[in-house]
Amino acid sequence: LNRCPQVVLHTEPGRGAEADVLALPELAARPQAERPLERLEQFHTGHEGRVLFTAESAGRRQGLQERLTRTGIEAKPVRGWREFLDGDAETAITVAPLESGAQIDGIALVPESALYGERARQSRRRRSSASTDPAAVIRDLSDLHEGAPVVHEDHGVGRYVGLQSLSVGDVTTEVLTLEYAGGDKLYVPVSALDRISRYTGADADEAPQHRLGSDQWDKARRRAAKRARDVAAELLDLYARRQARAGDACLFDDEAYEAFAAAFPFEETPDQQAAIQAVLDALRSDQPMDRVVCGDVGFGKTEVAMRAAFAGVQAGRQVAMLVPTTLLAQQHYQNFADRFADWPVRIESLSRFTGKKGHEQALARIANGEADVVIGTHKLLGSEVQFKNLGLVIIDEEQRFGVRQKERLKRLRAEVDVLTLTATPIPRTLNMSLAGIRDLSIIATPPERRLAVKTFVHEWNEGLIREACQREIQRGGQVYFLYNDVKSIERTANQLRELMPEARIAVAHGQMRERELEQVMLDFYHQRFDILVCSTIIESGIDIPTANTIIIHRADRFGLAQLHQLRGRVGRSHHRAYAYLLAPPPNAMTADALKRLEAISQLEDLGVGFALASHDLEIRGAGELLGDEQSGQIQEVGFTLYSQLLERAVKDLKAGRDPAPEAELESGVEVDLRLSALLPADYLPDVHTRLVQYKRISSARTDAELDELQVEMIDRFGLLPDAARNLFRTAALKLRAEALGIRKVEAGPSGGTIQFGPQPQIDPARLVQMVQQEPDKYRLDGQQRLHLRADLTDESPRFEAIERLLERLQANEEVAG
Repeated sequence: LNRCPQVVLHTEPGRGAEADVLALPELAARPQAERPLERLEQFHTGHEGRVLFTAESAGRRQGLQERLTRTGIEAKPVRGWREFLDGDAETAITVAPLESGAQIDGIALVPESALYGERARQSRRRRSSASTDPAAVIRDLSDLHEGAPVVHEDHGVGRYVGLQSLSVGDVTTEVLTLEYAGGDKLYVPVSALDRISRYTGADADEAPQHRLGSDQWDKARRRAAKRARDVAAELLDLYARRQARAGDACLFDDEAYEAFAAAFPFEETPDQQAAIQAVLDALRSDQPMDRVVCGDVGFGKTEVAMRAAFAGVQAGRQVAMLVPTTLLAQQHYQNFADRFADWPVRIESLSRFTGKKGHEQALARIANGEADVVIGTHKLLGSEVQFKNLGLVIIDEEQRFGVRQKERLKRLRAEVDVLTLTATPIPRTLNMSLAGIRDLSIIATPPERRLAVKTFVHEWNEGLIREACQREIQRGGQVYFLYNDVKSIERTANQLRELMPEARIAVAHGQMRERELEQVMLDFYHQRFDILVCSTIIESGIDIPTANTIIIHRADRFGLAQLHQLRGRVGRSHHRAYAYLLAPPPNAMTADALKRLEAISQLEDLGVGFALASHDLEIRGAGELLGDEQSGQIQEVGFTLYSQLLERAVKDLKAGRDPAPEAELESGVEVDLRLSALLPADYLPDVHTRLVQYKRISSARTDAELDELQVEMIDRFGLLPDAARNLFRTAALKLRAEALGIRKVEAGPSGGTIQFGPQPQIDPARLVQMVQQEPDKYRLDGQQRLHLRADLTDESPRFEAIERLLERLQANEEVAG
């Protein structure tokens, strides 16, 4: 808190009040993890005067107020400083973005940052980390539509029907309705949506539909679990071989690295910073790195590569950067040269643009170790390239390389650290990352002021093309017209010249001479042309901020990742960009082409590269991971559940347990307090949005995640109604019960019941003692049930009674430990 010696608070224009900085030594001196709000109670009790707490938003204010109430501090909400001064409340809370605390004439100002050790804004920015969890992206229900196949972990694959309200007595709840074979319906409470996931398989249209009450699903899951166990054993063998290949840790000068990082002209996004840290930690490890960094075009992957390259060079190693195209190699070379200009780092380029003499000189410098960073195309993989001390290989857009190049890369991977950059990982890469064979970082946070690219799918229409080009040119921009047939590209360019005689039009493709192609791209960069008719040579990395419209001819012939990459050539600045995908009529396209165009047109938000890759996983199939035998199991139970079975088998084997082939996933915890726990339609009218929020709440794994979700909802939709607050409290109870090994929690007006699982994490002796001391309140029913007798007619006492009971059981568990 002692960031500055003095603070001036302006209560009104022209008026100020000198204030001493408020120090809370008993809070500030302790590590963040050891600073519970209970410590604040000591300050509040000992402070003589009024106290005003501040939070950054209405959502954070409500969350902080609830935590204060739990510690016995009642803070009255006020609209601001003036209302607090005019009022008589001894303790109040308001919304104000203060960073430091202060004392003014006996009034203590306590900002939220003083309680948590950092700015609330930073923790709010970290909320995006949930969206960057690869498994969470796959399990998300955000693009679920009626009729879509979904997987219930206990009942199998059904079809999503919709959200439905049910009333039982005085209690209204909302359920997700699933339809199974024979028209049977399954109603899933919204608090149990963590048991639901999207069905992700080779062809969702052909997903199975299981029958409720039959053993069909159990058999399918048993087969998948057995196969997952076999694959897990192979994975662990791979892990063991990787660990046996321990290499040298990459040790570099932290001060030099900090100076290099400080020269980055932009502020790192939270995801970008997390990816950088993960890469640096992996480099410092003595295990070979194999990390994939997935982020949309323009989201800062190149900076991650530059930081890794700097660390590698500082450690005395050579760095090779492999890129798919000559143009991208040239652009990366320029970017690296600019970024490393102040450092004694020699950067070389190997591509078609490198002349014969320059090529030979570069090879000599690479061989004798004079070249620190080498950027090149597939020429880097040639046998004539001999590195003296290669330590790090950076691969930009791995999916652009063929099978032979990848085999060469696999051999490299056993010897050096490998960092792969991609906007949309291919299904195999995504599959391996989710299975844990390769580490994965996702950069999903867009840079500030970046706008999403508006995407349209149309048939060929000269009026539309002319209008799109004229609109872009009139606002001072440029247009890419992508036509991927070199034989007729000049004819198409002439057709456009007749359509728009006022526009300056140039042509660029990969069969042009190197210098000619370089000159055309340079002229386009300097806006000497308005429209560039080009092939897919512009797909990777060409950064032209003024080009903000792209028209793609025969978009149905491109893959999903390629379409996303091409769309990323525009929208690199703060201007709104447009992408027009020209395709034949739907009946003239394949089913997969229709799915690709539908996916890319629907997912046009920033940071959707990973979601598009998961769609690609569905359209094309997961691909071979270790062998093709598992594809049938993935089709039967869906990729998501198969991944969970695989993850569980790996954990069991790592822990020394031998999972039985018929191993099943544990059943979820059921919490029923006979209270309305939902997001009311008048609070959140959009059904789709409610479904997404339900899924996020039920899938939260910590109290901190629930708190952040609650803050976000209040900030987005307003203060929570009682039913929504009940939903969050129910989710928190579920987490506590799950940690104690409790299977079911029920409560009503006259008491409640706790049903323990097969291996509860409590001390039986302590539990028996609790029952003996309060026989009128507690009663054991066998070894699996504990009954609570109490008057729990009102909502709040019902929650509090169950929370206290779980706390006592938690205390028993701690004593037992």
